[in-house]
Amino acid sequence: MNEPVVRLAAFAGVFAVMAVWELAAPRRGFEIGRGPRWPGNLGIVVIDTLLVRLVFPTAAVGVAVAAEVQGWGLFQMAEAPLWLAVIASVVLLDLAIYLQHVLFHAVPALWRLHRMHHTDLGFDVTTGLRFHPIEIVLSMVIKLAVVAALGAPPVAVLVFEVLLNATSLFNHGNVAIPPRLDRYVRWLVVTPDMHRVHHSAIPNETNSNFGFNLPWWDRLFGTYRAQPEAGHAGMTIGIEQFRNSRDLRLDRLLVQPWLGAASSYPINRRGKEP
Repeated sequence: MNEPVVRLAAFAGVFAVMAVWELAAPRRGFEIGRGPRWPGNLGIVVIDTLLVRLVFPTAAVGVAVAAEVQGWGLFQMAEAPLWLAVIASVVLLDLAIYLQHVLFHAVPALWRLHRMHHTDLGFDVTTGLRFHPIEIVLSMVIKLAVVAALGAPPVAVLVFEVLLNATSLFNHGNVAIPPRLDRYVRWLVVTPDMHRVHHSAIPNETNSNFGFNLPWWDRLFGTYRAQPEAGHAGMTIGIEQFRNSRDLRLDRLLVQPWLGAASSYPINRRGKEP
């Protein structure tokens, strides 16, 4: 199983499709074009990738292989059938990502890291790649712990990793999907219109639609919001604190967690002074 090659091929293919789709059928006009935004967003991807490879020589699939060999985790100890372990692992890993996402919105210190993802002044395929390196490291630690605890089969982890990367690129796409079709698709996967609400500058909308892949968790836990108050064409993307184009530079993105207050965006800070 050549996990890096599989993931890279899937990433490159989905990224190319989404980038072309955005040009052919954009959902919104670009207030700020790709020129000022893409260098910082893609630069973050390079840093994140190198950092993960340096800090975690054994990625999530490697931990799954070790769990399988050593008999670690729930599904290994229960000797669950492979088909059941694969399906359950993919679903439970997705739930873990949802809960982690809520956590990074609920704790002000974690929000300082995660808000870099929200300070993009546009919303397109590269926004789905824009995460602070420290957040990426913390996310990887959580993911590895969940994989080990579940005893997830390596094939399940690989499937989940490919799905998570692909759906993050898809649901951040500035692409037009007919509303009638979107209403049905969002019961199966998080669509761009569903996730775009999460990138609204209005805090109550920012703190909704946390799912990346499966859309069911938001409905189950009461964090689902169907549409933004101002509509998709009229909504403001980003957050109130960082609206200067210079904040899109790579150097500013890296130091952003230490700039300014946590503000009122974290769920536990609603209604409080910064």
